[in-house]
Amino acid sequence: MSQKVQMTLDVDQKPKPAQWALLSFQHVFAMFGATILVPILTGFPISVALFASGLGTIIYSVITKFKVPVYLGSSFAYISAVVIAVESMGGSVNASQTGLMLVGLIYVIVAIVIKFIGKDWIDKLLPPIIIGPMIAVIGLGLAGNAVANAGFVEGGNWQSMLVAILTFIITALISTKAKGFFKIIPFLCGILIGYLIACALGIVDFSKVAAVLESGKFFAFPEFILPFKLGNFKTYELYFGPETWAILPVAIVTISEHIGDHTVLGKICGRNFLKDPGLDKTLMGDGVATAVSAFLGGPANTTYGENTGVIGMTKVASVYVTVGAACIAMLLSCCTIVAAFIQTIPNAVLGGMSILLYGVIASNGLRVLIDNNVDFTKQRNLIIASAMLVIGLGGALLPLGRFVTLSGTALSATIGIILNLILPKDGNDAEVL
Repeated sequence: MSQKVQMTLDVDQKPKPAQWALLSFQHVFAMFGATILVPILTGFPISVALFASGLGTIIYSVITKFKVPVYLGSSFAYISAVVIAVESMGGSVNASQTGLMLVGLIYVIVAIVIKFIGKDWIDKLLPPIIIGPMIAVIGLGLAGNAVANAGFVEGGNWQSMLVAILTFIITALISTKAKGFFKIIPFLCGILIGYLIACALGIVDFSKVAAVLESGKFFAFPEFILPFKLGNFKTYELYFGPETWAILPVAIVTISEHIGDHTVLGKICGRNFLKDPGLDKTLMGDGVATAVSAFLGGPANTTYGENTGVIGMTKVASVYVTVGAACIAMLLSCCTIVAAFIQTIPNAVLGGMSILLYGVIASNGLRVLIDNNVDFTKQRNLIIASAMLVIGLGGALLPLGRFVTLSGTALSATIGIILNLILPKDGNDAEVL
């Protein structure tokens, strides 16, 4: 499944100190918007989500023996279940935080089971004809978010569109034309230049920075919510009622996404992370990170496609860089003024950059099919890929109860696996005319 890929910095290579800092900041900018959006939507403290994403990434890296350049950010998959749990409990987070800790425990249990049953089944369950479309769905499934942020929607203003276009072009030119170190920080350069353009056009909102300056509080501990009394931090109680258990089935979806995300990253890096360090360790890292985040009052964690896209574009897969980004995120969670400045980056800048990031992910899906010589004159392959793409990108939903719905990558992959199992595999498949 893996082929050797020439990387500018491989997984175990350490950049020079100045380069290290800039490369890590590039990852921080990539994940920041989505990571803080989850607590905004669920009403949880932004500072805790930011701190937990950094701490979770470090925990994951330790458990996977620093073999996988993953960045963990806030998961969107649990938003609905968490919001319903909080509302059902009259505003209390007892059920949501207990539920998310149990989700982390489910990951750990699944990881232990996988460790004992082995990993050879992965290649049989996920052949190239499933992996390729699955990766494409992951990237293209995010395309709508990138386009909306860029302002290319009905009623969008020309300033946002212009900023997004220029950010995209600048990032692309730097990625393809720049020499030396600038070639591996195209997103950082694109964001900075796009930000300056946005300032010149007057679409940057500095109100959050002004609020921090007015308060005079430039540094503060994250607003942790803990299951015990400590100082002035808020508290919650462990709760094992029906509102808690209703959150757990969502883990089915996120485990599927976990496999898909690591498959994408492995293809980009020319490695098979599901075998080395192994799916058991990657799931264990993800699960422990989620449990710790929930313990501190934060959201569930998940691998971030934005950061995978950065690796795909820059060919910098150094774990030192992703761990450096994690450390920066933890510092930013305590540095209110810097975090406020980052929040002033307009959606148009992030949208222009995201068009590239998500496109790179989707393109790697096509690359899987090409590299493995998947024959689309075979009716069987055509049916599997077609069904996965249409279902994954068409907004298909399969409710599995009140709180759990299969959609996107998880539903697409499920359909692909079923079709791969039931359609004949003999060499006499009807060819496409």
